[in-house]
This record gives sequence, C-alpha cells and structure tokens, in this order.
Amino acid sequence: MTWSIAFDPFFSWPVLAALGIPAAILALVLLVARTPGAIVRIMAIAALILALANPVMLREERDPMKSVVSLVVDRSQSQSIGDRTAQTDKAEAALKASLARFPEFEVRTVEAKSAGTPSDDATTALFGALSDSLKDVAPGRVAGAIMVTDGQIHDIPSEASKLGFDAPVHGLITGRDDEFDRRIEVLNAPRFGLVDENQRLTYRVIEEGAGAGTSPVPVQVFLNGDLVTREQATPGQDETVDFTLPRAGKNIIELSVARDDREITAVNNKAIAVVDGIRENLRVLLVSGEPHAGERTWRNLLKSDATVDLVHFTILRPPEKQDGTPIDELSLIAFPTRELFVEKIKDFDLIIFDRYQERGVLPSLYFDYIAQYVENGGAMLIAAGPEFSGNESIARTPLQWILPAQPTGQIEEKAYYPEVSDLGKKHPVTRNLPGSNAEPPDWSPWFRSIDVGEPKGETVMTGPEGKPLLVLDRVGEGRIALLLSDQEWLWSRGFEGGGPHVALFRRVAHWLMKEPELDEEALDAEARGSDLVVTRQTIGDDPGPATVITPSGKAENLPLKNVSPGIWEGVLKTGEMGLFQAANGDLRALGTVGPVNPREYREAISTGEKLSPIAEATRGSVRRIGRDGSSDVSIPRIVPISGRADGDGRDWIGLKTTDETILRGVDRTPLFAGFLGLAVLLLVLSATWYREGR
Repeated sequence: MTWSIAFDPFFSWPVLAALGIPAAILALVLLVARTPGAIVRIMAIAALILALANPVMLREERDPMKSVVSLVVDRSQSQSIGDRTAQTDKAEAALKASLARFPEFEVRTVEAKSAGTPSDDATTALFGALSDSLKDVAPGRVAGAIMVTDGQIHDIPSEASKLGFDAPVHGLITGRDDEFDRRIEVLNAPRFGLVDENQRLTYRVIEEGAGAGTSPVPVQVFLNGDLVTREQATPGQDETVDFTLPRAGKNIIELSVARDDREITAVNNKAIAVVDGIRENLRVLLVSGEPHAGERTWRNLLKSDATVDLVHFTILRPPEKQDGTPIDELSLIAFPTRELFVEKIKDFDLIIFDRYQERGVLPSLYFDYIAQYVENGGAMLIAAGPEFSGNESIARTPLQWILPAQPTGQIEEKAYYPEVSDLGKKHPVTRNLPGSNAEPPDWSPWFRSIDVGEPKGETVMTGPEGKPLLVLDRVGEGRIALLLSDQEWLWSRGFEGGGPHVALFRRVAHWLMKEPELDEEALDAEARGSDLVVTRQTIGDDPGPATVITPSGKAENLPLKNVSPGIWEGVLKTGEMGLFQAANGDLRALGTVGPVNPREYREAISTGEKLSPIAEATRGSVRRIGRDGSSDVSIPRIVPISGRADGDGRDWIGLKTTDETILRGVDRTPLFAGFLGLAVLLLVLSATWYREGR
C-alpha cells in the first residue's frame, strides 16, 4: 500500500494560473510594503487558491508482479542421440518441480524443434523460441532463461544486448564430456553431369571429441545403391573420388565411412550428393529395308530430337541383283557393314531395324554380333512388316535367340484399333497413353499385323483379337522391343485423326535406353513439403509395405496404397530432415527431406563452448548435467537474486526477481472537501479579520 498526493482542480490549470498570478503579485506587494497582517492575508490567499486546486490524498493498493522464467527445452534431431532424450526429460521434470516452489516465478516452457524448410538447412533455433516465449513480457519482468540442450545451437546472438532483457541465461548441457564422433561431408560435387563422362567429387572425413585421430579410415562409395569403389580417407584432409554417371536423370552418390565403436551416432557416417545426368547425344542406327510409306516416320521422329545423332541406311537393292547399274551409282554412301556392326557397334545407344529382311547384305556372323551387343547392354527395336513372316525374316538369323516372339507365317490384314493391354495399363511405356482410356481408343485404326507365337516378353499393346502388337523384353543386360506392324505411319500422317505416335515411340526408345523413370519395377523416395513420399512402380500385384529408415536410424513400416494402375504410394509424416532410406523387396531408394546433409547431424558432439559467451555476458552459467554412463542428471538449485547480482554459483543458478507491481485499486480523499475545507477557509479568514480588528 502506498500514499501520495495529487490535484483534481475545479478549474483548468490555465484558469488557476490566471487567478494565481495576481494573488502572487498581491502577496509580494504585501511583503515588500511590510503591511501589518501581511502573513495572515497571504495565508488566506494561499488557502483559497489551494482549495480551488483541490488536493487529493491517494492510497494505492499494489500487488507484486511475478518474474517470468523461460524454460527452453531443446527437442532438435541431435538431441535424440544416445541418452540425451532421457536426460532432457528428467531435467525438464526436475526444473519444473524446483521452480514450482517459488511463487514469485512464472514459468513458461517452450520446446524448440529443428527449424527450417524443405529448401533450407535445418537448425536448432533456441533463442528464436526464447524470444517468442517472452514477446508479451516487459523486459523488467524477465527473470532469466534456462536452456536444456546439447549445446549445438545455431542462432546464438552476437551480443547480450540483442536479447531484449537484462537477466541471466543458463545452459544445462546434456550428453557426456568424453564423446567421440566421426562424420563425412561432401565438400564439392557437380550439380549436373554428362552420362558416361568422368565426374569428380570432393569430400572430407572429420573426427571430433575424445580420441580423434588422423589414421586413414575406410570409405565406401555407392552410386544409385550399387557399390562402385572403396577408398581410404585421412580425417581432416580433402579427398576426391571419380565416378561415371550410368544414366540420365537423378543419380545419387552415397559416401559411407566406417563406424567406430566409440561413436555416439552413425547417422552422420553417410553423406550424399544428387547429380542430374544429361545425355550429350544419343547415337541411333536406323536400318531400313523394304521401302514403304512409314519409312520417313522413323526418320522424322528421330531427327526432330536435337539430342539424337542419327545414322540411317536404306537397303534399296540386294547385292545379288544384276541390272547393269554401275557400281559407283549403286548408292550415295557405301554401306559400311563391318565398321557399323563390328568395329563401332558399341558406340550406338539404339539400333532400329525397320522392315529389314535378310537378303545377304549383312553376313550371318554380323547378326550374331548384334545379338551379343544386346545381351551386353545394348538396345534394339524391330519394326516388323510382312517380310518378318517370310523366308528371309531376320527371325531366321542368330537374332532368333534374343527375339521375344517368333513369327507363325500368318499376316492379318484387316482394320483394328491398337489397344493397351491389361499389363500395358500398368507399364510406364504405355500407361496413360493419350487416347487409350476411350472405347474404342481415341486414335485411328491400323490395317496390318504380324502373327507370332506365344511371346516371352511383356505384351503392352495388342492388335486384332487380342494378339500381341508391341512386345518388350529384357535380354541379358540389354533390352529389345518388337513392333508387329508397319502401320505406325497412319498416326503420323493424321489418318482419321492420327494417334500418339510421338509419345509412344519416344517412351519405347527411352525404355530401351534404360531411362529409370520408365522401369517396370522401380522404387522412388522424394520430399513433398515436410513429408517423405515413397512411390513403388510395378506391373505385378500388391508389392507390400515399404521399410523406411529415418535419419535418426529408426526403422518404420510404411503401407503402400494403389493410387493408379501400376503405381503404389505411401506418405510418411516426419519431423526429421536428412537422408531417408526406403526398401521394398529387392529395391532400394534414397530420398531427402530438407537439405541433403542437414546441419543437425554435421555437428553431433555435445558442447558448452557455443553458449558460454552469451551466458557469461548475462551473468549466467553453462554446466553439464549428465552423469557418465547413465541417463541420470544433476540439476543445480534455483536461487532468487535481485538487481544485477551474479547468477552463477557452485551448485546453484540464480534467477532475477522483479520490483514491478500491478495496481489493484486506488482510494481518493479530497483534502479541502466538505467541513475540513470549509473550516480551513473560515480559520484563515477569521484570522485576517481578527488582525484587521486590532
């Protein structure tokens, strides 16, 4: 309770000043002239002016305000290492119990998780959380802050003045003081690279904590999940590794350093780099046999793609034909059979035989070279016409051992609509092909198909009466496609509206050249916002759940749902950022949420060094609370302090108490009100009259 005097004048202060100035002049004249009774007259004038000013006695009732303590609990990803989570939980419970014994403190608990977006690096922003918890508190009411953390904080202010309050900041460090950690970091990696061209990546192995050394350690390098090399790296030194991108699109290079038994975590023993592969040019060999209306379709399609280097030969006459034509006029360019099919066959990404028949131009041995080329990883497309069913069919050459189907000798010549088969609706080559969802399909009919026996590959499109039309197959390490019609040109010419020949045959070509997005069986993991989306592509039945290993090393079972034909998908809600590993059957995929190699795991050793400067500047303290080899903690006592007293003791930490109060009520007592004011005025006036009477 406090007492004070205030004024509540009956007139405004300017009016009172207008009355007071003449009164003051009159009082001064009385004093200077030494008029008898001047003192009594001055007292009467003063009493009148004071009565008009209306003095009031105030009695205020105030309650002391509580000091606000911010308890910031670090729940970032690095706090999940070892016993830190258990230590944090025990420390939080013990601090809340200790602070509850002090009624002068208001405790605000805030949990700070790893901050960041999928495009930014994840950070531990404890001081941002601290600022948010105190944004509605006056600086004078802040008692201080207690942070339970491993010390890896990424938003520590450079000066104590930037905190916005003058109170101690204390750090209680989890973990052990004898921690050791080994990690690997990618220092420099190309963002893009040419397929089959040499690329270089720079990395570094780092050891920190007790027992850190410089002895070489083993490093494994994986490319798209396959082990490509083993290296020896010296901790602290930059190392390089060369690699070659095997395919276009996303390629993931994973570096894994051997784990030491003393390490606190193996999460940061891996680092990845994502490199987008670019094909400089695709070399395609197109060999056309019998001239036909669709010959130019293949040429125009391939020439329209700027990334394709096309070598095209058309066989217009067999060598045994004798018509007297001079040798130098038989062709513009001699057909370099040996150069193409023996010496440089491996330089081609794709070989296309368009209505080609065996007429002695290519020796039988060369077809055997072509078969070996496919089995060793090459790609071949056969666009078959009527000659495929004849005696000069290439199915009667050594190619017969790699063909997905053998001709029966029959040819169907009637109108039909090419249709996507049930399997083709799941296959990425023909899935969602424009116009395929209509009945009949929204494209023009064809008028010829070649009959074959039971195919051994995947029939993705069918012709008349459901017979195979487009068959895809894998042979050894290579791939082959068999198109059992020469009518594709009807689509390119726009006959009865045409059809999606560009989409279809580009997909076929890319599948043959092993573009990963067109694989029948594939697994992919990628970020969608802060979630991890696992996509399973299959032409089979339910592939079952996927297993996902999070950046913290925890394995989770993720059910997959069928979202469209051939596509199964699962969404993992996660608060973690970093490298995720997904597996389903024999397939494995890597995906990242947020940055590729998050900062949270680049620095895993618990430390008080980062927090010490700001703690010392605020008269706070930093101390470890963990006990070696145990999840138990030792929490210091809480001691209220005042003013700018030191908040650091041997076994205690100080929190500042505030002098601020909150006003609960005010009693007002006018001093010149009622009989009291009247009595004072009568007294001084009577004294004046009495003096005048003498």
